[in-house]
Amino acid sequence: MTAPPKALVSRAFGGAIDYDRHATVQRRIARDLAKRIAALDLPAAPRILEIGCGTGFLCLELQNLGVTGTWHLTDIAPQMLARARQRLGDRMTYAVLDGENGTPDGLPYDLICASLATQWFTDEPAALARWPAWLAPGGHIMVATLGAGTFAEWRAAHAMLGVEAGTPRFTPPSALAALDLAEPAIVEHHRNHHDSAPAFLRALRGIGATTADPDHHPLSAGALRRVMRQFEKAGAVASYEVVTCHLTRASTPI
Repeated sequence: MTAPPKALVSRAFGGAIDYDRHATVQRRIARDLAKRIAALDLPAAPRILEIGCGTGFLCLELQNLGVTGTWHLTDIAPQMLARARQRLGDRMTYAVLDGENGTPDGLPYDLICASLATQWFTDEPAALARWPAWLAPGGHIMVATLGAGTFAEWRAAHAMLGVEAGTPRFTPPSALAALDLAEPAIVEHHRNHHDSAPAFLRALRGIGATTADPDHHPLSAGALRRVMRQFEKAGAVASYEVVTCHLTRASTPI
């Protein structure tokens, strides 16, 4: 995948002051991931690391399901961490971290989790392959990320007119399935209906997902209007292809 520069990603999400109002799909995906995490065989008081915590959706959902422990929340955008702290309080620790290239404090962890964060990595499979080394024996990694089928309808509207969309080219599920997963990756599709193409673009701006593929050449205003009409003609639907991956570290033999 050709990923946008991390500084641009951080700036875009940090500036998304209305994130919570627009992030309906993101909240739903965090809730689904939390249910899967709550079903794991975790210690009574696990040490938990979250990568890309955003404004705290996943942590809050896990707490609502009774998953307690010692939490270390990280994000590449300091503004997101500040909003998470406002939501969750000072019982957690918070740190700015590039989850792809950096290394967190407080190793090892019983659970490492991420909801819709790792799709912004330059080499997502390689980054996820690093994380099991951060686990305690018997630990778990649970990640929900976006697959290459995300926004297929928006891409199709561009293709009908012979132009390329600027949305990032997310990792295909087959590449994630090649990891040493504890179970097959789960692929699900969430369809979001919008009133219009401008409403779709406003929603993306609202959550900070505006950083284009670095190889993209912006369309002219006229070409963009034609793409938007084509998108609306097809129903103004935007799909999210969500891939959930579960990795583990084996328990120490007795």
